[in-house]
Amino acid sequence: MEKTITTRLLYQGRSFSFKTDEVELPNGKKTTRDIVDHPGAVAIVPVLDDGRIVLVRQYRYATGKDLLEIPAGTLESGEAPDTCARRELKEETGYTTGSMKKILSMYMAPGYSNEVIHLYLATELKAGEQGTEEDESITLEPYGPDELLGMMEKNVIEDAKTIAGVLSYLTRS
Repeated sequence: MEKTITTRLLYQGRSFSFKTDEVELPNGKKTTRDIVDHPGAVAIVPVLDDGRIVLVRQYRYATGKDLLEIPAGTLESGEAPDTCARRELKEETGYTTGSMKKILSMYMAPGYSNEVIHLYLATELKAGEQGTEEDESITLEPYGPDELLGMMEKNVIEDAKTIAGVLSYLTRS
């Protein structure tokens, strides 16, 4: 196990921060670890009554293109993951859920980030109005399981949480 010697905050952003830790390795040597310190997030696999899964299409600045994803969002300070999942589902899709079940939690990039995403399954969906934030432009696209698998194989779906979420759901149903 590595022991933290010092921590230096490099930047405090709106949703997460960047820091550099000096650590002592088990062999006694010292090195640095650059970390994205993240409050955690949720992702939701929303399944319609007909079995299709609702994805959101949105532009992702870091990639320079639109991505197809399951709805997701960052935990607010002190917010429980299941509360965040219901909030994000409503904001991004307009849907409310009659049944929300946690599937799993996962690290997205443990080599440099402590972000944990809590993955949920939402069923018994009821349509409503989206409540997207001012800087979001999201369209909804429902797809059947076979379509989604084909889209993953062809790299049409490239988002890791979406791939993990859809595959986790499909292997459990």
